Amino acid sequence: MKWLILVALFGLSAAQHNPHMKHGRTSIVHLFEWKWSDIAAECERYLGPNGFGGVQISPPTEHIILGNPVWRAWYQRYQPIGYNLCSRSGNEAQLRDMITRCNNVGVNIYVDVVINHMCGSGGGEGTHSSCGSWFSATREDFPSVPYSNLDFNDHKCKTGSGEIENYGDKYQVRDCRLVGLLDLALEKDYVRGKVAGFMNKLIDMGVAGFRVDACKHMWPGDLQNVYGRLHNLNTKWFSGGSRPFIYQEVIDLGGEAISAGEYTGLGRVTEFKYSAKIGNVIRKWSGEKLSYTKNWGEGWGFMANGNALVFVDNHDNQRGHGAGGASVLTFWDPRMYKMATAYMLAHPYGVTRVMSSFRWDRHFVNGKDVNDWMGPPAYSDGSTKPVPINPDSTCGDNWVCEHRWRQIKNMVIFRNVVNGQPHSNWWDNQSNQVAFGRGNRGFIVFNNDDWTLDVTLNTGMPGGTYCDVISGQKENGRCTGKQITVGGDGRAHFKISNSDQDPFVAIHADSNCKDVV
Repeated sequence: MKWLILVALFGLSAAQHNPHMKHGRTSIVHLFEWKWSDIAAECERYLGPNGFGGVQISPPTEHIILGNPVWRAWYQRYQPIGYNLCSRSGNEAQLRDMITRCNNVGVNIYVDVVINHMCGSGGGEGTHSSCGSWFSATREDFPSVPYSNLDFNDHKCKTGSGEIENYGDKYQVRDCRLVGLLDLALEKDYVRGKVAGFMNKLIDMGVAGFRVDACKHMWPGDLQNVYGRLHNLNTKWFSGGSRPFIYQEVIDLGGEAISAGEYTGLGRVTEFKYSAKIGNVIRKWSGEKLSYTKNWGEGWGFMANGNALVFVDNHDNQRGHGAGGASVLTFWDPRMYKMATAYMLAHPYGVTRVMSSFRWDRHFVNGKDVNDWMGPPAYSDGSTKPVPINPDSTCGDNWVCEHRWRQIKNMVIFRNVVNGQPHSNWWDNQSNQVAFGRGNRGFIVFNNDDWTLDVTLNTGMPGGTYCDVISGQKENGRCTGKQITVGGDGRAHFKISNSDQDPFVAIHADSNCKDVV
């Protein structure tokens, strides 16, 4: 009997590693702080047609409003006061409409869920929440759930302040308050039931899975219990018996009291080492070189490929929070950022997530950005602005939309085209010029040195003329950018100046515009 239970649990967790993307789609985009109506439109007009597999959305739950609505801090979304589905991204009807419309064009929805805590202990009381519900952080009273002071971990935390005082103590990290946020007692059957009920409502609406916030602050056994209560995915869009995709935020750069490996049995885990290391490599910091990435992935001490969700940056570390430090590349460094993102999307390791950001007014004091709290573009009343699309397909009004940058969008397509093909035909110059293929379906070449790359390489691809999908793309059977001719022997000549706007070239089977006769 014990053996059967273990087999059943293994099967459950293995299923939760599967993102259930539609055939031929491989990447998630995080449309950070977008409104539901804008996400629905983006699925239909851009994400579906360009092969994106899914969208990570911001937390949809009712959240605190900190002070004046104009003070629209992004992290308000991570301070829930209940599980009503009305946030500054929209109401429940708009959320449901977005989920339906995205599913209908083959784009999955993954929900960022905050289940470790409620709002901060200093949140006071009243109706200053996105749905207008009354709550009292002071008395730990959240009647819209309802939660009372019996549903929090105050009795378990052994620090005098009730806060995490020592991150080297795993009990404090999991039982005490994270930066003042009221820590839910997820060991209680009642709390587990409320959390699972909230997540099941979203599953029944048609979401494909969840990014679970702050997992290192929750005991794996508590999470396993919650995940075990979740419904199978909605059979209107997913095959029968499909389990929700789970990917868990666990910041682990090594040497932590809590390791990512404690959570990989439950679902995928965000591999923060990836973000930190790829930034170091592209920046050429700490003596790192692109040529060292021949064994990129597990060979660099990352978690097993089947457990990892990877990214160049996320909403936290692009602001200097979380993990990775100054090495993390963001849209503020577009040339290097495009190279790092292209490398991630070309390489077979992990499930990939692309960031889509908004700009804020950076202001540095003693090396720290004191405006990193700033929320999305908004009107004077604090309501989030829509995302306008410019004639050249970029976004306006301080929405960055990295996923719409031609180089990144085309590499999302590249990853789809080469999916399932092995990492192959590696070449490097023992410095920062490297190239590799994906079987016979794609090939990419990088020049991150301070001199020109000029070399003939074995691409492993069939002979033909291919459009480089970085400098341009294939349109109406012609190339809008560079052309690469691959001979019948699979070899091609590449010349990339270090002064090129984008010092890398990528070709794939679907960018073939003329076969060699």
